[in-house]
Amino acid sequence: FFEVSLVGMYFMIAGWGYEDRQRAALMFFLYTLLGSLPLLLAIIGLYLGSGTFDMRAWIDAPPLTGLAAMLALIAMLFTFAVKIPAFPVHTWLPAAHVQAPTAGSVILAGVMLKFGTYGLVRFALQMTPEAFAQAGQVILAFGVVSALYGAFAALAQTDLKKMIAYTSVNHMGYVVMGVAVAALATDPRIRTIGLDGATLQMVSHGLVTGALFFLVGMLQDRAHSRELSDFGGLLGRVPWLGWAFILSAFASLGLPGLAHFPAEFQVFLATLNAAPWAIVAILAIVVTAALYLRAIAAVFLGEANPKWAEMPDLDRRENLAVVPLLILTVLVGVAPGWLIDIIHTTMTGLAN
Repeated sequence: FFEVSLVGMYFMIAGWGYEDRQRAALMFFLYTLLGSLPLLLAIIGLYLGSGTFDMRAWIDAPPLTGLAAMLALIAMLFTFAVKIPAFPVHTWLPAAHVQAPTAGSVILAGVMLKFGTYGLVRFALQMTPEAFAQAGQVILAFGVVSALYGAFAALAQTDLKKMIAYTSVNHMGYVVMGVAVAALATDPRIRTIGLDGATLQMVSHGLVTGALFFLVGMLQDRAHSRELSDFGGLLGRVPWLGWAFILSAFASLGLPGLAHFPAEFQVFLATLNAAPWAIVAILAIVVTAALYLRAIAAVFLGEANPKWAEMPDLDRRENLAVVPLLILTVLVGVAPGWLIDIIHTTMTGLAN
């Protein structure tokens, strides 16, 4: 089932994507399929150590120790890093997002990237706990580098869709940090905070980035362009689209009161307690703020481009797609307790 999802996404990109869709779909398929082979080897190793394929048995009594456990962990980490994707095995993601249709980008960001981070928590952390703790600083470093690299790479983009694709690398880096900190921390409370923050970040990323891809896709349908330099002053032309993008962008940069803030706050709180050096990743939030403010100014503020004088605003169908995501973005930011309670119930047991 882990790999069956590739088939649908491959055909979605190859069949309904943009100009270079065949190459992007093939790159996505090969990267993620070949990246899964090490996971198969790890599963075989866990079976040889336990005599069963029962995942509950692997969690209750991890069957591998020492070098065997470390090799299994490395195999799993490679697979999940490709799925997340984390630096440096992220290169398939921008191409897939840019060429995918809007619905494909939303599903890819909102659902499929979470396969990798789910695997970190469900497989790697629980089935090779000692090896994960030993490698925790290295895993944390990859999370920090992914967060910083994703932010700076996004800042360098002039294509809106590619910019948002790179912010996914940034945001998923925070998830990796939260899981790594949970393995490093000795205090169960800090472990729980790290896992709570990582899981909440998965949810908030799906909401916020899904909304952003919807909105950029709607803008592209109208203008047939995603280049920042092609726009200007659109807030007066398409206020619903403009304010929806601004709200989503503010959420993505981690503004208090919106979905990413409580997740990133917990991740950095746990990081500060377990591995203070990694707090350097907070610089990525500053860079993310800069890139979104630049995008808002270039597309929606400033002098209006007369080319878009007749651009229509969001219609009812488009609002039905975007507004629920925006409502949940605000709800999770203002009152995250209900969702954190659900997450916390599971993560407390895992942390202990």
